[in-house]
Amino acid sequence: MAHAAINFEEKLARIAEQWSPKVVAQLNDYHFKLVKLQGDFVWHSHPDTDEAFLVLAGEMFVDFRDGPARVGPGELLVVPRGVEHKPRAEEECHALLVEPAGTPNTGDAGGERTVENPDWI
Repeated sequence: MAHAAINFEEKLARIAEQWSPKVVAQLNDYHFKLVKLQGDFVWHSHPDTDEAFLVLAGEMFVDFRDGPARVGPGELLVVPRGVEHKPRAEEECHALLVEPAGTPNTGDAGGERTVENPDWI
């Protein structure tokens, strides 16, 4: 087995579309997903799991029913399971998501933006 570090910039260069997470690694039952964000996403929650957002470049907000949280470069935000939220970014933002394998990006909301089985890059 060859061992090599994962280069986020190289992987992000392969992502063309917004809000379409791509898996770059797996740790036990967890996926590490890179995503490019810009604009508004959908209100949703993940009833069975927490979700982590680590911003690599740019700035994003996660709206909660009681107000937004800002997440800047090098910052991490964990959204607890069952908490309704809506990610958004005014300008393009690059983030690393950490969540259990098989977790759809739209959680319990479903819809046309759902990516249930993201591609590996």
